Amino acid sequence: MGVSAQAYRAQLLYFVDDPAKVGDAAWQYFEDGVLWIENGCIKAVGSAEQLLHRLPSWVSLHHYSHHLILPGFIDTHVHYPQTEMIGAFGEKLLSWLNNYTFPVEARFSDSRYGRKVAAFFLEELLRNGTTTALVFGTVHPASVDAFFHEAQDRGLRMIAGKVMMDRNAPDELCDSAETGYQESLGLIERWHNVDRLQYAVTPRFAPTSTRHQLEKAGQLLKEYPDLYLHTHLAESEEEVAWVKALFPSSQNYLDVYYREGLVGKRSIFAHGIHLCDEECNKLAQSGAAVAHCPTSNLFLGSGLLNLKRLHEFGVTVSLGTDVGAGTSFSLFRTMDEAYKIQQLQGGTLEPMQALYMATLGGAVALDLADRIGSFRVGNEADFVVLDLEATPLLAFRMQHCRTIQEKVFVLNVLADDRVVEQTFSAGRCVHFRGKVG
Repeated sequence: MGVSAQAYRAQLLYFVDDPAKVGDAAWQYFEDGVLWIENGCIKAVGSAEQLLHRLPSWVSLHHYSHHLILPGFIDTHVHYPQTEMIGAFGEKLLSWLNNYTFPVEARFSDSRYGRKVAAFFLEELLRNGTTTALVFGTVHPASVDAFFHEAQDRGLRMIAGKVMMDRNAPDELCDSAETGYQESLGLIERWHNVDRLQYAVTPRFAPTSTRHQLEKAGQLLKEYPDLYLHTHLAESEEEVAWVKALFPSSQNYLDVYYREGLVGKRSIFAHGIHLCDEECNKLAQSGAAVAHCPTSNLFLGSGLLNLKRLHEFGVTVSLGTDVGAGTSFSLFRTMDEAYKIQQLQGGTLEPMQALYMATLGGAVALDLADRIGSFRVGNEADFVVLDLEATPLLAFRMQHCRTIQEKVFVLNVLADDRVVEQTFSAGRCVHFRGKVG
């Protein structure tokens, strides 16, 4: 089999480190750059002046005139079964779950229905430039099979898991500690590390799992150390109070998970708004991550995440859309709301820091920085081509940007799916704006 190679010329931007730690040294920017892809991976990246003379004549070169190429976005918390209920009106977290989420999720015992929703969900991700996501299924194994089949068909790097939930939910959505374990085990053996797919052990959140079920979740992590743990943590004050009542012997919310071995390097906790100092310390020391979900937090009125505080403790923070409580699949819309949340608290969110969280920061949270999230040589070639003149307002505004930081901030607060001209997964175009397939 011959070598498959393509090259793409445009403005290029990617991160090599965290701007909060190393400042301007955290990113590489080429005003006129070339991204060279070979067999689905990054072969080389650099200025056009450096690389054009190195390209073999048989490598096709695609030249974009007013575009920016970034690594594909990484969404570290989203619920694919909630796609059909995005924008459901007027509830706080716990009543929202009962009135909207649980009735919708009950439909996912039907694998055909699951595949239909999963296909739409994945196309929405790709249309918004998201190439990797950490995804909730439902309690039904069929929901996860459906999702992984659709992701596999598209050659995507995705992580997902079956919800484990054995109490405080409708009977038709409850498993048991043992069936939750066995069904998760079957899915792990079918899908984990198959092609670009990986599995996340997924207790919904502490209130819907007994201590015994959380123990069984911990058992899975011990048996398969490279699995992920994906759940919710300290999203609302009402939820935190409920956890305290359900687990009176635990020191705090995070301690409920910690006691069962659920807090580690590949543990991603959605929200983390209402955390005490001890919880922040434990998250940082364990290498676990918090997925910040600003559109969801504002929509449900759950609270405002203090990003500066988490960074001061050394907690890894990435971004999640949290559809369907989140109101957009776009990481640009997510970055916009994240900025506003910090402004409301007298702080700020630097544009490069936000973009880092949506790319390499997400890869770090998922322990995948050696594969995705950047343009390091050898990384998988997941990237997006952004049209900086996709709307009249953007075209006009970009004329007045003097630096790449200014361009990024304008994108962070004004851009949406319309700027995503193409999305590539492992070097293959999986979305082209205005075209199907």
